[in-house]
Amino acid sequence: MSKFNFTMHHASLVVADTAASLRFYCDVLGMPQTDRPDLGFPGAWLQLGAQQIHLLELETQDPKTGRPEHGGRDRHIALSVPELAPVRETLDQNGIAYTLSKSGRQALFCRDPDGNALEILQRV
Repeated sequence: MSKFNFTMHHASLVVADTAASLRFYCDVLGMPQTDRPDLGFPGAWLQLGAQQIHLLELETQDPKTGRPEHGGRDRHIALSVPELAPVRETLDQNGIAYTLSKSGRQALFCRDPDGNALEILQRV
């Protein structure tokens, strides 16, 4: 346990187009959108159990190209699911590229429309 008993509340990802990101996160991956206050710039919040992903439509200097092909070798957020096979099928049906975990774990890495890396792993 950490000194202050931290828990993860949310992770923020910078995106170029909130609508395109919502198509990926909500329509493809099935994440539910939740209320977001007016922060003076576009974005969206996604609810994942007790945690959230905040999509921030802001200017970024992060490159979309030249990043490692395998998201496990880049900064990423990790999400767990009960079964990985349905996620793979959904990504395949939507033409979204992914790589499997190099460690042999039941996990894959894909990227959102802005090149943000996601690890999706099967709960043990």
